[in-house]
Amino acid sequence: MGGGTIERIIDAGWARVRETAGYLSEREARFIMLAAALAPGSGDVVEIGSFKGRSTVGLAYVSRECGLGRVVALDPHTAPASTDPDLEGESASYDAFIANLDRAGVRDVVEIHRAFSHDVARTWSRPIRLLWIDGDHTYEGALADVRLFRPHLIPGAIVAMHDVLGTFEGSLRVFADEILRSNDFGPVGLCGSIGWGQYRPGGARSLFYRWARARLSVPIRRLIPIARRGRRIQGVADKYAYKLWRALAPHGAVPARRFVRMTRLAPPNKQL
Repeated sequence: MGGGTIERIIDAGWARVRETAGYLSEREARFIMLAAALAPGSGDVVEIGSFKGRSTVGLAYVSRECGLGRVVALDPHTAPASTDPDLEGESASYDAFIANLDRAGVRDVVEIHRAFSHDVARTWSRPIRLLWIDGDHTYEGALADVRLFRPHLIPGAIVAMHDVLGTFEGSLRVFADEILRSNDFGPVGLCGSIGWGQYRPGGARSLFYRWARARLSVPIRRLIPIARRGRRIQGVADKYAYKLWRALAPHGAVPARRFVRMTRLAPPNKQL
């Protein structure tokens, strides 16, 4: 698929995403659509945490346009929980989720599981090429999502976690511990608040990948004690440190050509 084609598809996907309620920025939405379209290999696109469907709409649109099959959306759509978005008095986000899928014309591309991810994981058996984690942001919740679905990742699969580069300590720690410290992940990076890595079991022990993960770990681990204080950072020192270490963690937009070059299953010193 040519770069211009995928960019046009993502542009059209973003036009639908921006009309959908949620907390995904344009940069982040474009990245997960890019990952869905260009992650190598065959398998499911699995979304943990749908809320009102902002990311689901983008993933489903790209999956349909690129012939990738259905998006698997896991969310009990209940509240409250310590890291749930505010439902503003509503008891569930499900009705809004369905309405948004219908409005965007992608409901037929979504396999809906109105359930907790750990319950779905008990009987899961299908290969996964993109695991998008935006559910329980506690350490225990995010850790379970990574570990329960990791056995089903295909070589080359992308794991992307939302709210890593923010003030949710749980997501930040899990990204640092399970992705950046693991020799099973090769290319890694940030886009907006998304932390991502490519699963390469047994093939990511080279000095190149170990150095890349270690380099990114430095600002990430410096942010953990600040995030531990909560979403409202207090004090001039904390605010300055947060801005400094966040700025030192590159988190700009990821062009399609660069993503392909990083994630293709070939030695990292080979040219695209």
